[in-house]
Amino acid sequence: MKIALIGYGKMGHEIEKIAVQRGHTVVSIIDVNNREDFESEAFGSADVAIEFSTPASALDNYRKCFAAGVPVVAGTTGWLDHMDEVKEACTKGGQTFFYASNYSLGVNIFFVLNKYLAKIMNNYSDYDVKMEEIHHIHKLDAPSGTAITLAEGIIENVDRKDGWHLETEESDSDIAIRSIREGEVPGIHEIIYESEADTISIKHDAKSRKGFALGAVVAAEFTKGKKGFLGMNDMLNF
Repeated sequence: MKIALIGYGKMGHEIEKIAVQRGHTVVSIIDVNNREDFESEAFGSADVAIEFSTPASALDNYRKCFAAGVPVVAGTTGWLDHMDEVKEACTKGGQTFFYASNYSLGVNIFFVLNKYLAKIMNNYSDYDVKMEEIHHIHKLDAPSGTAITLAEGIIENVDRKDGWHLETEESDSDIAIRSIREGEVPGIHEIIYESEADTISIKHDAKSRKGFALGAVVAAEFTKGKKGFLGMNDMLNF
C-alpha cells in the first residue's frame, strides 16, 4: 500500500517505521515546510494519507486531501467543531475519512469498559464522576480527544450527567475533566467515581506512542478501497 504522511513529528516518524515494517511504501511526507506537496503527483498516488498534525492545520489538510482524492486517516484532535463539514464531504462528496480520537487498541477496549461501568453506575446516584488526563507538554489541545470521547460515553449512560467542563464542574450535571501537561507522557486517562464511602476508578496508561502508531497504520489498511465516514467501531466491531 502507498501511504502519505501528513505531520512528521514523533508520531509521524513512528508511523513511518511501522508502515515500512508492515510492507508499505511511504510515497509522500508533508510537514510545515513543504505544504505545496499536497499538489504533487507523489501525494496524489497515495492509497491513504495518515494525518497527525496540529488542531490549527488539520481541517485545511483534510480539504487538501479531499481535493486530491486521497482517503484520510485522521489522528489530530481539537478541530471537532468542523466535523459536520468533513462528514458532508463523505456523504455528498464521495470522500473517505477515518476518524478516531485514539488509535490504540487498548484505549478502544477502555472506551467499551468505560461505557459498561457507566451503565452500572447510573443506578448509584451517591457516586459522582470526574476524570483526569495527563499528556506531554507538546500536546496543544485540552482536554484530549480521548477524554472527550470518554466523557461522551459516560453522558450517554449516566442520566444525571449531560455535559463536561474543563477542570471544574459548573453544575452537578457536569463531568469535571482535569488536564495536566507534563514531561513526555504519552497519555494517561483515569475515570473516578467517588462517594462518601469509597472510590471506584478505571485507568489506561500508555507506555509509548507505538500502540497509537500501529493502530493508525492498521486503520489505513482497513480504509483502503472503502468510501464514506469510518471509525474504530467499523474496524474493530466491538
